[in-house]
This record gives sequence, C-alpha cells and structure tokens, in this order.
Amino acid sequence: MERSFRVFVYPDGDPGTFYQTPRKLTGKYASEGYFFQNIRESRFRTDDLEQAHLFFVPISPHKMRGKVPSSLLLVTYAWLILHIRSYDRSILFLDLYWWCPLCSSFRGHWGVGADHFFVTCHDVGVRAFEGLPFIIKNSIRVVCSLSYNAGYIPHKDVALPQILQPFALPAGGNDIENRVILARIWENDTELAISNNRINRAIGNLVYQKQFFWTKFCVCPGGSQVNSARISDSIHYGCVPVILSDYYDLPFSGILNWRKFAVVLKESDVYELKSILKSLSQKEFVSLHKSLVQVQKHFEWHSPPVPYDAFHMIMYELWLRHHVIKY
Repeated sequence: MERSFRVFVYPDGDPGTFYQTPRKLTGKYASEGYFFQNIRESRFRTDDLEQAHLFFVPISPHKMRGKVPSSLLLVTYAWLILHIRSYDRSILFLDLYWWCPLCSSFRGHWGVGADHFFVTCHDVGVRAFEGLPFIIKNSIRVVCSLSYNAGYIPHKDVALPQILQPFALPAGGNDIENRVILARIWENDTELAISNNRINRAIGNLVYQKQFFWTKFCVCPGGSQVNSARISDSIHYGCVPVILSDYYDLPFSGILNWRKFAVVLKESDVYELKSILKSLSQKEFVSLHKSLVQVQKHFEWHSPPVPYDAFHMIMYELWLRHHVIKY
C-alpha cells in the first residue's frame, strides 16, 4: 500500500466558495482536520489523475456551517444540502472521473462516484448529506457517526474514530495496580463511578481525565457516548472500553480484533452489566489491558503522519475498499 496507493485531492480553498477545509487540529473536529492536513503531507497524494486509485473530495459541512447566513439559522441543514449539491454538480460537469460508467479507459466500469470519498466528523457532516442519497449510496463516506441508523453502510463506508487532541495527560499503561474502580458508568453505584460531563481539558479541572487511570473498564453505551471521543479517551488512558451498542461499526474493525482489547456487548446486556464485568477474572483483564496498550498508537493523530497512526489506519481501510468497492 505504501508504495503504490495514490489518491487525487480535488482543489479547495477558493475564498469565493464555501469549500475551504478545516485547519483546526483540536476539539471534536480534530479527526477531520488532521485527515485533511495529513493527506496533503503524505506520499499517497498524487496530482496525476491517471495514477489515482481513489479521489478525495475535500468538502467540510462543519466549515460551511460557520458561513450560514443568520437569516437561515433555522434551516441550516437544508442550506448545507443545497450548497453541497451545488458543489457536487460542479464536479459532475468538470470531472469525467465522477460520472464515467461507460469509460473504456483505465477507469474500467468504475464511476458514478464509487471511487470518490468524503471525510466528515460529528453529526453535522452526516446530516448535511441526508438530502443526497446518491452520495450515500455510491461514494465512500469516512465518518465518525457509525450507527447504521445514520445511513452508514459498513461494507462500503469507513469508521473514522473521533479523537480529541491534544490529550490532557500522558497515555495510560503498566498501571494495572492503580485501577481500583470496576467501571465508569452513568448510574450511582459503590463500584461503578458516575461520569456524565467532560471537563474542559484546556482550562478546567482534570478530574474527568484522571479518573481513567483509576478505572478498569469504561462503559461506552449507544447514542452520544459511542458517537463521541469516549472510546478513544478510554483507549488512550488505558481503560478497557466496554462497547454497549447494537448495529455499530467500530473503527478499524476490518483490521483490529476488538475483542482482544475491549468488551463488546449488546444493548440488552445493560441489565447484567455489573455481573458481566465482575465475572471477568484478573487474568482476563490483564490480557485486555496489555492488548489495549499495544493499539494506542492507532488512535493518535500526528502532523506529519507517522506509521501506524490513525491516518495510516484510515488509508489502509480505504486501500482495502479500493479493491472491492465498484459500482
């Protein structure tokens, strides 16, 4: 992959349009910002259309939302859909690589966007494409909202982990003896610690982050907790994630065996959650924790990117889809 995989990046940054890509590398949109920057810094990028295996469309609904006229705040998503459709039509008329189902050249029988991909993190990006079903159907979407209910297609789309960098504290590891709390969860219990709110890691108290170092298991239930940085925070701080969600595609699930470093349960298991966690032996926990430390490098962003980090994991996922996804 490193030697041969090539991606063409459509131009952006025209001040007369809404298609400038994100530059911020912190906060809940950090994963989106890092990917947009990393792809430009990497060896995967090519300006030669004939060499490209995939085509990256650098459009950021998050960036566009900031330019919504005040008179349209109540119809933000309709406004976003309108402008994304306009952007897509510009590709339609200017680029035969998007709509070329009958091409007899190197494109073969690819076309109608099957070899194009978008990257967007958080719900604003997912909702902005709701009015464009052909993009959802044809193109590869690299997204943080991984629930099938959001139109995510697991064999085609790619799960982008939401990672809030910079991390406030160093990575957890080799600290098993300090983990005296069974789990972190939303309910009051003498053995299960409550954690409802994220403390501002820039200026606030770091109690939220420090509790990760004291805890064996971090429960990541369905809904906002799973579609958030909760999982990547748990991995970074060495707290074994407990995935409690149905119909959810875990990041890098085609590469990593999540059951080696996480506890994956169904939503209905919530009623037996405490007994399930207490039934795991110390030996089983130590094995999960050691494997967790080994995968921490896959849930980190760097600029420029480094081998085996989140960017390279995403590129490998795209490389795998490049071989099998055709219209």
